[in-house]
Amino acid sequence: MKLHFLHGTETGNAEMVCEDIEADLGGGYDVTISNMGDVDPGTLQADTFYFIVTSTYGNGDFPGAAVAFPDALEAGKPDLSHVRFAIFGLGDMVFAETFNHGSERLMKMLIDCGAQMVGTRAMHDASSLEMPEDTALPWARDVLAQLQAAAA
Repeated sequence: MKLHFLHGTETGNAEMVCEDIEADLGGGYDVTISNMGDVDPGTLQADTFYFIVTSTYGNGDFPGAAVAFPDALEAGKPDLSHVRFAIFGLGDMVFAETFNHGSERLMKMLIDCGAQMVGTRAMHDASSLEMPEDTALPWARDVLAQLQAAAA
């Protein structure tokens, strides 16, 4: 199975979460990890499952390095009906009004373009005592179990 991790990050945390999930998966997967901003959403492939991990920056915005991806979704509205994805958000409840808005907005944009979400949007709160991987690893395992059950 091909897995492509797309991260949007200001501090590197989203990229580290992608790397942690990849390490937890073990072998058996063809894995790519990319900065979301370096990927044209119109090039997303049907034979690849996309794990998206993004933080929220500023007033509910996308991280600067990732902005090109949602901008392309908004401007081009590509047909992504062949795309399956799961999304994980990083945020901080100190900013309760905009907590995890980046992942929520991106999820809605992808669905509006026809992409199919697997599982539920998972979120991490930097104000909690948990590390992001404590939430992300069980979430990713559950998403993969859903994919495997659907393929059986």
